[in-house]
Amino acid sequence: MGTPCRDAGRFVFVLTASSGLRTLILPRTANNIYSVFRTFTPQKHYTMPQSYQDIFQNNRRWADEKTAENAEYFAEMAKGQTPEYLYIGCSDSRVAAEEMMGLKPGELFVHRNVANVVNGIDMNAASAIQYAVENLRVKHIIVCGHYGCGGVKAAMEPADLGLLNPWLRNIRDVYRLHHAELDAIADEQERYDRLVELNVQEQCVNVIKMACVQERYIVDEFPIVHGWVFDMKTGLLKDLEIDFEQILHDIQKIYDLTNSTWVMCRKQQQ
Repeated sequence: MGTPCRDAGRFVFVLTASSGLRTLILPRTANNIYSVFRTFTPQKHYTMPQSYQDIFQNNRRWADEKTAENAEYFAEMAKGQTPEYLYIGCSDSRVAAEEMMGLKPGELFVHRNVANVVNGIDMNAASAIQYAVENLRVKHIIVCGHYGCGGVKAAMEPADLGLLNPWLRNIRDVYRLHHAELDAIADEQERYDRLVELNVQEQCVNVIKMACVQERYIVDEFPIVHGWVFDMKTGLLKDLEIDFEQILHDIQKIYDLTNSTWVMCRKQQQ
């Protein structure tokens, strides 16, 4: 594998293979970069560690256990999904959504990213939400953060984090909106935990701003948006009890996207 880095106007390319480490110092040009990638081939085949192989053994054991319990388990799963919940959570590997909620495969539609952010121009999150609302017809959308979130912590620190900067700016904006409350909290850990909660709240608002959510809610009063926080120290979920209807009422003055022919026609048909 090759690892590029800069060194005083030159392009330094470190080549690593199972046989050892080699360093090439080249003029920093696109042609040289391409040439190195094209011509370098590791001399020995890389063997995956046992921990990687264990995953497939675990998978086979899991599949056998499921079919032993119900011979039609996977056949039934393959027919489709009808989840009632869309879960928008953090990518943190310690937060396993279905497990902590006690739900089975097919009962929870999941979207995860760093610090459970819902950004209006993030097509990944937007497409997941629209598909869940319009196609899967979920009844509840849960935005779930967690105490000890690294993304929220990073947004509290004055550091240049490169490509993460624009993403974490969403959380810095949450701090800006609530700086009076947050700055009044003397204890740093309590301030950190409160920002985790406020971030969840603002991401819930971002979900409510979406046209597909507003239009569906006017038609059949679903989905309902919930804000949760997971406490890894206790294993318990905390419902922030966000007033969905009040928020929707307040923001419609500015973010009302429901005055459309489609919504009016749907309402008249009921």
